[in-house]
Amino acid sequence: MDFLNQLIFIGAVLLFTSIVASSAASRFGVPLLLVFLALGMLAGEDGFGGVNFDNYATAYLISTIALAVILFDGGMRTSIKSFRVGLRPALSLATVGVLITAVVTGLFTSYILGLHWMQGLLLGAIVGSTDAAAVFSLLHSHGLQLKERVGATLEIESGINDPMAVFLTIILIEMISAGEVAPGWWLAGAFAWQMGLGALLGIAGGYLLLAIINRLTLALGMYPLLVLAGGLMVYGLTNVLGGSGYLAIYLTGLLLGNQPMHSRQNILRVHDGMAWLSQIVLFVLLGLLASPSAIVADAIPAISAALVLIFVARPLATLVCLAPFRMPWREMLFIAWTGLRGAVPIILAIFPLLAGLDGAQHYFNIAFFVVVASLTLQGWTLAPLSRLLRLQVPPKPAPVQRVELDIPVASGYELVTYHLKEVTPVVGKPLKQLRLPEGSRLVGVLRDSSFLQSDGEMRLAQNDGVYIVCHEHTLEQLNKLFAAEATPAQLDDRGFFGEFVLDGQATLSDVAMMYGLQIPAELQSRTLAEHLTGSMRNRPVVGDRVRLDKVQLVVREMDDGRVARVGISLHD
Repeated sequence: MDFLNQLIFIGAVLLFTSIVASSAASRFGVPLLLVFLALGMLAGEDGFGGVNFDNYATAYLISTIALAVILFDGGMRTSIKSFRVGLRPALSLATVGVLITAVVTGLFTSYILGLHWMQGLLLGAIVGSTDAAAVFSLLHSHGLQLKERVGATLEIESGINDPMAVFLTIILIEMISAGEVAPGWWLAGAFAWQMGLGALLGIAGGYLLLAIINRLTLALGMYPLLVLAGGLMVYGLTNVLGGSGYLAIYLTGLLLGNQPMHSRQNILRVHDGMAWLSQIVLFVLLGLLASPSAIVADAIPAISAALVLIFVARPLATLVCLAPFRMPWREMLFIAWTGLRGAVPIILAIFPLLAGLDGAQHYFNIAFFVVVASLTLQGWTLAPLSRLLRLQVPPKPAPVQRVELDIPVASGYELVTYHLKEVTPVVGKPLKQLRLPEGSRLVGVLRDSSFLQSDGEMRLAQNDGVYIVCHEHTLEQLNKLFAAEATPAQLDDRGFFGEFVLDGQATLSDVAMMYGLQIPAELQSRTLAEHLTGSMRNRPVVGDRVRLDKVQLVVREMDDGRVARVGISLHD
């Protein structure tokens, strides 16, 4: 009993410390996952805590469940619209890219360590995939609003590339254990079965779970638990039948997140906390499992593997996979650099230990070092590089809180809360001048801890809390009125999109007349939308730029895949 109480106390201390440390770390741009990993190492056998944890089977069980929860939440927060611009390049990176990364890293590592080439390929497969937990965490915790094509490619890739790495790792372990040196054509069939079954059960499970959620009447707190249990059921069943559970649970989350769902905001809010808890537990646990003294012994080959992976294998894989999609070089460079390694390589490095392969501990030590190097070098420089390459777009305004109104007579209505800032457009205006979207109603204004008796003459002020009942379809319009905040100069609307805004259907001849531009006669009948779409190498997204004589045309707003509004920038 004393041991159990001590275990609970130690676990609570680690969790509490991780959360508190994350607040301080975020101020200095430190990747939070690196903080969690470091806390686990400090609590381990070589750290101040002196906790001796070497139960790889338990670590694997907990880690796989945590990773499944992270993928599930990531799927629910990925917009299906982003698949229009990100699916094909992400799919290429998640399959061919993982294979190229594994082969290049593996062959180099086998040469450096004097290993058999298949053992080197095993190590390459272990570190070959980007990590969903790392990508989701670093992109969201830094508050990066990337161009849709870049952000969608990275998030979709990290969500679907784990199955490829798991497949390669398991196959190579089986071949090494059996003494085989030549892969057969059966591998293609096995891969197709895993991916196909994972996709089928993930989508089918998502539709079935959605129907159950929308038909049951439960206590509010039960819906997130129902969703989590359903997602894990899909994950477990898919694995039992020989499919890819990671792909299945990601697709289940994707389907749920993009369909009307009862208690949606409540589910997303709870699962956000579940995903953070999973990330903390996952990385602290893997930190506990590591032995820094043993890792230092493998430092030289580990550094070599990390450098080759980051500076050779990942960039080469990115170039080969994205070249057919004719992405701009800035975007390819950023995607190559954002090949973040996280929990998945460490989890996969446990496989050889569980299989009892010779030298398995070296695989684990090198994989762990590669993850630390990736989170440190790439994770720390992610935000500055995105600004340098001009891949950030102005953040979308949003309310500080959304509460879904579960009323039987109507669906889709919410109570949203805004905290007015100095730059918010409605500050200083009387209520009677507000033009709220149809179906929206202002229900209260909170000022200095008191609700005001609102009338048409009352003026909104900075720091007011504004409460509005609205339909989710009108939320974007309300955000533009009530949620504007101060942004860096380079992300200010005028600084980023340009000084003037035009409709996408305006013709180039009209633009030439207004701004004194020299435009070839054969182009003058084109609309701005047609010119931007024709000038892009791929589907336009917000933030794309095209030079037109002495001005720049900037995609400002998209509507159902079409360029709706265009900014005119008079500066480079």
